[in-house]
Amino acid sequence: MDLVEGGAIGVPFSALYDVIKEVVVKTKMFKPLLVDLRSTIETLKPLIEEMEKSNKVLDHPENELRGFKVHMQKGARLIHNCSEVRWWNICKTIKYTNQLHGLKSSLGSLYDILKVQEARDVKNIETVIHRILDILVHNKNPVHGWCAVPVGATFTVGMEMPLRVLKTKLLKDETVTMLVLTAAGGCGKTTLAIEFCEDSEVKDKFKDNIFFVTVSKKSDELVVRELYLSKGSEIPTLPNGLDVGKWLKSFLTAVGENPVLFVLDDVWSGSVSLLQNFVDIKLPNSKILVTSRFRFPFGYRHSLDALKVEDATTLFKHAAFLGDRSDDIPEDIVREIVKHYKSSPLAITVVGRSLCQKSVECWLSTASSLKGASILDSETSLLHGLQSCLDALNEEGDSLRECFLDLGSFPEDQTIPAAALIDMWAELYQLKDFESINNLHKLVDRSLANLRITRKEKMQADGYYTDHFVTQHDLLRQLAIYQPKLDPDYKRRIIDKWGDNLPKCYTEQKPIKARLLSISSDGVFSTDLHNIELAAVEVLVLNFNTQNYALPEFVVKMDELKVLIVTNNGIIPAELCNIQLLGSSTNLKKIRLERISISSITKNLIELKSVTKISLFMCKVGQAFSNCSLQISAALPCLQEMNIDYCNDLVELPAVLCALVNLKMLSITNSHKLSALPEEIGNLDNLEILRLRSCTDLTMLPNSSTNLKKLKFLDMADCFSIRELPEDFGGLSSLENINMRMCSRLRELPPSVMDLEKLQKVVCDADTINLWEPFLPHLPNLRMKLVDENVNLDWLLK
Repeated sequence: MDLVEGGAIGVPFSALYDVIKEVVVKTKMFKPLLVDLRSTIETLKPLIEEMEKSNKVLDHPENELRGFKVHMQKGARLIHNCSEVRWWNICKTIKYTNQLHGLKSSLGSLYDILKVQEARDVKNIETVIHRILDILVHNKNPVHGWCAVPVGATFTVGMEMPLRVLKTKLLKDETVTMLVLTAAGGCGKTTLAIEFCEDSEVKDKFKDNIFFVTVSKKSDELVVRELYLSKGSEIPTLPNGLDVGKWLKSFLTAVGENPVLFVLDDVWSGSVSLLQNFVDIKLPNSKILVTSRFRFPFGYRHSLDALKVEDATTLFKHAAFLGDRSDDIPEDIVREIVKHYKSSPLAITVVGRSLCQKSVECWLSTASSLKGASILDSETSLLHGLQSCLDALNEEGDSLRECFLDLGSFPEDQTIPAAALIDMWAELYQLKDFESINNLHKLVDRSLANLRITRKEKMQADGYYTDHFVTQHDLLRQLAIYQPKLDPDYKRRIIDKWGDNLPKCYTEQKPIKARLLSISSDGVFSTDLHNIELAAVEVLVLNFNTQNYALPEFVVKMDELKVLIVTNNGIIPAELCNIQLLGSSTNLKKIRLERISISSITKNLIELKSVTKISLFMCKVGQAFSNCSLQISAALPCLQEMNIDYCNDLVELPAVLCALVNLKMLSITNSHKLSALPEEIGNLDNLEILRLRSCTDLTMLPNSSTNLKKLKFLDMADCFSIRELPEDFGGLSSLENINMRMCSRLRELPPSVMDLEKLQKVVCDADTINLWEPFLPHLPNLRMKLVDENVNLDWLLK
């Protein structure tokens, strides 16, 4: 095992590994423990190699892991001693067994330390994912979170018995390969499936081979692609008329002979062929757990029963936070509400949260509105019953209820970027960015949405919300979609078109005047919408799963269009055609593109004179801006804000973008191959905010950046490779705030920082705060903000 020569921990670690290899062959004593230790060390090996290399490059002290070096040395001696123990020496056998367990625990602690260091030193997001997530489970956990077990609920009740059924059938009954768990929406199927995956017995049996796929309405092809991604394998090219079964069998064969667990969550009726493929393969040791609202002619079928009254009451009281107020609320009122909603844990939680801190009269009103019938009668009854929760949102202001309803504009099970919602709500309700985020928090407080933040810092908001993502239970999405049917004003229209099926209401002649139009389709949406007054549409949301997508022809009729959001839900960036149709949208202000090949747009670039903001998320940028059919400054003369996020093929910012002289905000974040900014960046005379967060290969700021005399905020957090700042950095005379947390290679500041008279706050960590100490006497208005790094990758698991 070759580790970096002379490393603080690499040498003793190699010695430990070598002695384990030798002893595990020579002795049968302690063999299971030694084999387990060898596997653990092989898992740690690539992480330690990377850490040793990073420490040399980043000049970190070699004594950071000195304590573990001692443990490694003692571990090598311990294993050598184990080889000399005879079978009859019971005392030494017990002694060394305990010490081997201690060594294993120490290696586990070493992993935790290395995980934190990797988050600090990582050069790109792929490294973060591969090392923190991938190595965590022996290089078989999902790349980018594909097929990982989602984060479970923090509080559950009534799961003991159904969990026991799943374990009995899937762990002990050899005749059961597939179990189909059925229940209505919101009854806890996914929650139970997650608890099953997290059970210690299940983990012990399947170890690294647990694949959790949210199927919903995904194509069979997309499910197979996600499985391949989960192993970091090359995505297969699946031709027309593909044999999904063939590729699925190939994937399972690659997994090996170890037991495999597949969880196919939220399977809809159209996925019969997918389940049939799983059934036909008959891979030994594989088990399949299916959750669905529908029954299928496969496997062992088990229906999830409704909660018992006592469990439902416990869950309801927990959601409502009765606590000391339990005596204020009549018990018969609690019983009446629980009786009505007990079949749906989701409904119980949502209703409970809506009544939290409300008056007794409000509780009485809610109970009296129930007509005695259980929501088990139909899903429509459930949606109607939850109507009161939405009515309660009106108390929080005019926009909160509308914001909830807008969440239904995005496809089921899709992670919604908060930045997209901010764009929508700014135009629809004139909300400022922080007001939109505040509304999201209010929805979370009522269990109407989930908000995941990938990086949390203990600092005041600085307007950076690219790391905020929203998820929502599909039943709550249905609730949001159900409301427009009750809305006489038709403020929003949501169309899910799969295949050639268009909902009947859109073929009728009754006019619909909608401000928001959302279309999700699996291909080109060519149908004309005769009954929608397209001129009234202000926000257009397009979602698709295809490699070539054309803007619908009717876009030319949208005279009031202000926000366009185009999202490719596939894996590979898609080509976007018909961009010229936007030429007639004279009110268009904001464009957001996700997983789009930008070259397909710039080669036919048109004048978009009213656009003030463009956001590119996970797009393929490459050299697109260098091959524009029209000068970028002529195409976007009024552009004030440009966001480029997670565009990993962007190596150098194109100089042509620096001709956008009206730019006030330029944000390039998480673009880990970006290594250089052009000297022309100094031409952005009106730039007030420059974000370069997590551009981990960026080595320097060009000297011309000091010409940005209006720059107020510079965010260079997580720019690990920047070694120095321009000598005339103090020339940024308007600079008020800097975020330079985790700029670990920056060793000194230029003396000119003393000229930053308007500088009020610098956000930094323990390493960079020391750089400012010599200058603090010269900057009396400067306030230093020390923050700790807290990387949270839960969003990847959704």
